[in-house]
Formats: sequence, structure tokens, C-alpha cells
Amino acid sequence: MPVTSARTLGAAELRQLIVAGSELALLDPRETGVFNKGHLLFAVNLPLSRLELRIDDLVPRLDVPVILCAGAGDDVLVQLGAERLSRFGYTDISYLEGGVGAWADAGFEVFSGVNVPSKAFGEFIEEADGTPHIPAAELKAMQDGGDNLIVLDSRPMAEFRRISIPGGIDVPGAELVYRVHDLAPDPATTVVVNCAGRTRSIIGAQSLINAGIPNRVVALENGTMGWHLAGLELDHGRESSFSSITDTGAARAQAAGQEVARRFDVPEVSKQTLADWQGDTSRTTYLLDVRDPAEYTAGHQAGARSAPGGQLVQATDEYVGVRGARLVLTDNDGVRATMTASWLIQMGWADVYVLSGGLEATGLETGPRRARIRGLEDCRPESITPAELAAMMEQGDAVVVDLANSLHYNKGHIAGAWFAIRSRMPENLDNLPAAPMLVLTSKHGLLPRLAAAEAEASGREVRVLEGGTDAWVDAGLPVDAGFINMADEPEDRWYKPYDLEEGDRNAMKEYLSWEVDLVGQIERDGTAGFRRFPE
Repeated sequence: MPVTSARTLGAAELRQLIVAGSELALLDPRETGVFNKGHLLFAVNLPLSRLELRIDDLVPRLDVPVILCAGAGDDVLVQLGAERLSRFGYTDISYLEGGVGAWADAGFEVFSGVNVPSKAFGEFIEEADGTPHIPAAELKAMQDGGDNLIVLDSRPMAEFRRISIPGGIDVPGAELVYRVHDLAPDPATTVVVNCAGRTRSIIGAQSLINAGIPNRVVALENGTMGWHLAGLELDHGRESSFSSITDTGAARAQAAGQEVARRFDVPEVSKQTLADWQGDTSRTTYLLDVRDPAEYTAGHQAGARSAPGGQLVQATDEYVGVRGARLVLTDNDGVRATMTASWLIQMGWADVYVLSGGLEATGLETGPRRARIRGLEDCRPESITPAELAAMMEQGDAVVVDLANSLHYNKGHIAGAWFAIRSRMPENLDNLPAAPMLVLTSKHGLLPRLAAAEAEASGREVRVLEGGTDAWVDAGLPVDAGFINMADEPEDRWYKPYDLEEGDRNAMKEYLSWEVDLVGQIERDGTAGFRRFPE
């Protein structure tokens, strides 16, 4: 079926646009589990199911060229995506004719996995810079022998809390150079950086090396997965983290940041220039605060989005949807912004800047930022309370449709609820029991408001649960867990090897091999634009 509301692009024409470097948003509207199986290198996965929730942050300028790309048989999905974007005011919409299949037929590379540019970049850096690493067994022997060492985990606290290396301290990516001088003041201390797999271990270790700290620095080979594969025990539930930075630590971090800025030619931009850029309707400018999220919440530059530096490098496509855009990074004193910018520059981003002047005492915004949700103001479905729903379910008069992601659904959902993927409604609702009313829910109850009209196309009466599943749980009503009552396969997300089964050794090995193999695939693709800098 032709996509009537968008222009067509051939594979060769699209590749030329990517290489040219001008602004474009290459969006793949498939569910993440499907996207994971094969996509273009710089495609940003924005599932149609959640398009309204993320499009404003990912693609803030309405007249930027938007190119949709999906599978060869996904014309309906692309059509719906194009229509929805057009309704929200986007004016320049195209799609790749023939999708990923046509791209492959043209002889171009198709990538599996998620956050591929960032993952491939980590492997590129290890090869280009010779980032030293240490096997898990060797680290364990050093720990058992009482060696002078410290293990710094470069992941966010939520990941660290779940699984960590015994004795490790959580110091997420951009915090490493900022905090290391207080954590390892003795130059004789060996600093070991780890993550779950490889990328953040490599980038974190190389950050410290680039910053010139005198310590021996190594990446833990294959991170917590490597530790598990070596037959070693992981810790669970720990929250060991860094303390407030000292004056001495801050001064040393500043010096290190200045040297990194010199080596990688990291430019600064004034607040006045930033204001001018934000008023320029011909370009896209992102203002990203790379500090720890708690610091962001306490006070941040007006209009800035929280994008912790380590995660921004690890998963750039989850924060920035427009290739060729301007990226302005901000923090309190420039160190973390400079370290993050140095990596984005090496990744091939041409317009990356650090906002000069830090944070002023006045004019700051506080609290978490509330993203604009497109189309929400037009969605006013009827609602039902948890108590009312419980009574209807007991009588068999209502069936619950849970639109949360399948990982959350698996961990806990309303007893008797059915899992369904929004982008596949209303056809998938035929798999549900024949109760007269459908009640839509999700964790917070936001997505059901957007999806109610699509569910009504099934011909049944539709309500949304007030407060979502959280309200049901708070009311003490029954919950269940597991992949039961599935109207769809759990293809809405890509499952990491440790998401469902920590002991899935084969999945871990396959994942680690996939990361290593990305270097060769990136070379064959030829569009990455990764940069090497002299020491």
C-alpha cells in the first residue's frame, strides 16, 4: 500500500542525505524488539505506540526533514506514522521506499541491536586508543590479594543496584573524571572501570586516561557479564556511591577538563549565543544537562533536558533524534560537559558546544522536566476507578488491556489483565475474552488516554483506569506477574541478556560477540564518521 501522506526516497538517495551531514530525523516506527532484528545505522527507534510521548524531545523543530524507515511490509505502520506526524505539524515527511529490505538490496549495511552507533563507537575507541582491559579472574585475584585498587561502575544507580561487582562504587560515566581525584587520590591505586558489558567500561576507562590521571586505569573486560561468565558471584541491592566533591577534587577535575578541551578542540558558547540559536528556526538546537539527575532536579538552566553524560554517549539516539543538529551541553563548572562533548565530537557530531559560565544563582528551573506530549489535549476518554474496575471484573463485565512495556508487565500487572501492543490495535483485541467493556491501563495511565480511540475501533465500550496500574496497586487490589494473557508477543522491547534471566550465559556470549563484531560492520557501512585525534 503506498504511503499517501509522504514522499518516497530510494536507498541511494537516502544514503547521500546521511553522508551530506545536513539535519535530518531518520525514524523507525517499529516496536523495539522488531527494530532490533535489522535497521539502518542511524535510524532512531521511535515506536508508533509511544510516538506522542517522545517526538517533541527527539525532534523539536517541525520543519526538519523527517524520513520514516521500517520493514518491507510495514506500509500501514509508516502511513500511520506519517499521518500522525503531519497532524502534529511536521511539514517535511518522507519514507524509504521498500524499507530495510530495499536498503539491503542496494548493498548497504543492516544492523541488529539497539544504540548501535554508540556501541560501535566504544569498540572503535578500544581499537584506536588501545584501551587497556583486565579479565574478571585477574581482578578477582587482585582483590583477594589485597591489591591497592578501586572498582568504579560507570552505569546509572538503577543498574548498579540490580547487579554489581563486589566492592564496586557507582560513578556514572560523566562523573568519573569529576569524582576520581577524591575517590582515588593515591596515584598508586589501580582504577578499574566496569559496566554491564563493554561500551561504558571502555569509554569510562579511556575518559580517565584522556584526562591524564596518574593512576593505572583499566576497563573490566566484558563488565558484569564477563564477571558472571567467569563463574564469579555478583552483588545485588548495593547503593555505594560517591560523596560530595572536595575543593581539591574540583580543582584537579577542572585542570583535567581543560586539557581534554584543548586536545579535542571542544568549543564553548555564551548564553547570549545560545539564546540566538534557540531563536533560529532554521536549525535544531538541543540544550542538554549532563550532570547527575539529582543535581538537575535541584536546579538547572531554563529549557535544558536531563541527559547524564555517560548515558548520552552510550545511547545518543535516545536523547537526540536529529542528525546534524547543534548540541549544547551544560553543567555547573564545565568539567562533565567538556568530557561528554569530547566523546560526541569523536563520534562525528560536528556542532557540539559547552555552555560557558556554568549555572547562575537565579533563573534556574527546579524539579523534573515535564515533556510535552503531542495530541494529549485532544484525548478525553471516560475513566473508571480501581474499585469500580474490580467490581466489574468480578462480574465478568470488563477485561483489562495493559499497554505498559512487556518488561514491566512481566514484573507485575493487574490480576487477569492482558498484555497488548498499542500499534497493533484493534486487531490484537480480538484475542481477548468477550467482555462488553475494555479498560486500558499502563503504569501511570497516560498511554491509555492516547490509545482509547484506537481501542474503540474494536466495537467495544472503552474506559481508561484512573491513575493506571500504580493506583490499582496502591488500592491493595490483586496483582500477578509473568508473561500470561498475551494478546501480542513481547516484541515491544529488546531484552538484554540479564533482563529476564541473569544466568543466560549463551545470550551474554552472543551479545558480547555482537559488540566486538560491530567494528568490521561499521567499516563496511562507511557512514559513521568516527574521528581519531592525536595524543
